[in-house]
Formats: sequence, structure tokens, C-alpha cells
Amino acid sequence: MSIDGLRIFVTVVEQRNFSKAAKILNLSQPNVSLHIRNLENEFGSVLFHRSPKQVKVTEEGEILYVRAKQILSLYDGAKQELNDRKHIVQGTIKIGASFTIGEYILPRILAKFASDNRGVKFEVTVGNTEEVIERIRGNDLEIGLVEGEVPNIDMNVQPFMEDEMIMIAPAHHTLAQLRVVKPEMLQDEVWIWRETGSGTRAYSDRFMNELNLNVKHSFIFSSSQGIKEAVSEGLGIAMISKWTVRKEIQAGTIRKLNINNRKFVRPFSLVQSKNPGYSKAHQLFIEEIEKAPSYFE
Repeated sequence: MSIDGLRIFVTVVEQRNFSKAAKILNLSQPNVSLHIRNLENEFGSVLFHRSPKQVKVTEEGEILYVRAKQILSLYDGAKQELNDRKHIVQGTIKIGASFTIGEYILPRILAKFASDNRGVKFEVTVGNTEEVIERIRGNDLEIGLVEGEVPNIDMNVQPFMEDEMIMIAPAHHTLAQLRVVKPEMLQDEVWIWRETGSGTRAYSDRFMNELNLNVKHSFIFSSSQGIKEAVSEGLGIAMISKWTVRKEIQAGTIRKLNINNRKFVRPFSLVQSKNPGYSKAHQLFIEEIEKAPSYFE
């Protein structure tokens, strides 16, 4: 049984005529007759008495007509409610964010959005870039906000903001006393790294390879906070997002190194599945993400 079949049946009952019903439904009369025969076969009952002059509904047909009207009413009501949800900003959005974005960028975006959309709830997962991307692929998350380059082979990837990466050193470090640091001065230093899979680690690795730098020793931390504390305590130098160390640089506990007056940038990207099919709330939140650069000017 199909909704279309019931709708055709109800129209025939109300018109008492197969030809009129076919015209209203924009179908051929044989097509209408086929749907009615299918219903009769399914229910094992004759639904109409047919004659050249008229079509009369049987008692079984009257019973089905009442139930069919109820079914069609429930179906149309459910369809309308679901369509209405597309225009009502409510529901739950599952977001994954890499550490830098999740800790320093996303909270402000959420605050801006939530002030005008109280009916939307959020479930936020913070992990490294690789973890977020894998959970998007597995449909555990609906929206991913990650740092660095992301292959768009099986996902939609949309850069929404630019991030500056900077070199940092302890305030008492020899390099911190220089106005300009030449790349060769970074040879054989102790480095503080993020873990493999992190967007920050991927960028740092590219930087090291580009300058062909040797590493004297290294420490690995799974968070930007750990890197900041390690550098502050004098363990070594690091490359990190400028967003994560603004307060420490201002306080003087960490120094930014000027590497040949170069600026190092990478994208922050919005990642989604190829065919998301999201609600109105998702659509509006994505628009909020696209406006994010203006929040930090």
C-alpha cells in the first residue's frame, strides 16, 4: 500500500467517477484503475461496484475511505511539521573543533549565535584535526572546524578564516633578545611539539622541512596549553597559533621571534560531508561561521 494509492482511492470515492478522478490527479484513467485494483488485491475486498453509468462504493470501500482519510491527514500533518522545522531555528548541532579553534575561536562564534537562537543546542567535541576529520567521515559529527590544509576528496572543505603561526621562545632565551632571527639560528634547538595528527604539528613539520632544521631534543604535548607552559618554563622553543599565546606575550612570559620578517599563515576550515542535508539551524550556524573574521578584528 502506498500513500499515492490511498490518495487516488479517496479521490475516486469523492468524485464517484474514475475519469474525473484521473483528470484531477493528472493521471490516465488506466493508471487510476490499476491503483484501485492493487488496493482491492491487497485488502482482498471489492471497493467499488462498477457499471457503465456509475461507480458505487461498497461497504468495505466506505470503511477503507474513513481510515484512508485519517492516514492521509496524519501523513500530511507530519510532512508539514517536518517542513516547518526547516524554517524554525531549533534542534541540536554536533560540532567537532581542533584545539586552537575549540578553545580560542569557537566560544565567541557560539556566543554570537546563541544570543539570537535560544532554541538551538550544541554538542561540542574538541580534538586534534585528524580526529575531527575522521569523526566527520564516520557521521559522528555534523560540522568540523579544523586548522591547516585538509584534502577535499570525500568532504566539503571551506576556508573561513586565516590563522597566523608564530615562533615563540622563553623570555630569557638567547633568541628572544634578537630583533630579527635568521633561520640558521634555529639549528640544533630544543623544540616543543604537538602530537602527530594535530594541524599545528603538521604545519611545524613543514616549517622544519622547508628550512632543513636539525633538532637537538624535543618534547611532545597533546595541547596548546601544555606547549605554552613548557615554553614559559624554559624547556624550548615552539611554533604555535598566535591566538593561543596573546596573553602570555602581552605579559612578557613568552616572546615572539621575528623570523626574517616573515609571516606564516594557514587556513581555518569548515568541514562537512558531501551531502549534509542539514536543518535551518545548521544553515544559519554555517553563515555565522562565515562571519567569524569580523568578530576578531
